[in-house]
Amino acid sequence: MNNAVIKLFLRLALAAGFLSAVADRFGWWPVEVSAWGNWDSFVAYTAVINPWAPASVVPALAGIATAAEVVFAFFLLIGFKTELFAKLSGYLLLAFGLSMALSTGIKGPLDYSVFSAAAAAFALSLMKEKYWEVDNLF
Repeated sequence: MNNAVIKLFLRLALAAGFLSAVADRFGWWPVEVSAWGNWDSFVAYTAVINPWAPASVVPALAGIATAAEVVFAFFLLIGFKTELFAKLSGYLLLAFGLSMALSTGIKGPLDYSVFSAAAAAFALSLMKEKYWEVDNLF
């Protein structure tokens, strides 16, 4: 498998992971496979992994994280500023993983491959060759 195909796979896999998590927050996955199942449950989980945050700030944190995941996924899918959005994705995933590990233990981020996804995002950010990316047009 060549680097172009691997880069495309990384972009699609990261975007799909973000969009799947967002879909779960809005109840778009069946209950049998859902982690949160609705927005309120996700906001409650956001409070658990951000115990330092005042309760009044938690809904904003949940909204910011969700918006970032949608934006990052979209730009990864179309290949716009791939290096930038891959790096931002890596930082976001690393922040999620560390927050999960520090608040609920290391098992969660390991089971959900959060650190693996962060590493994949950082690796993607280092790949310079363009393949099926909007960036090719500029």
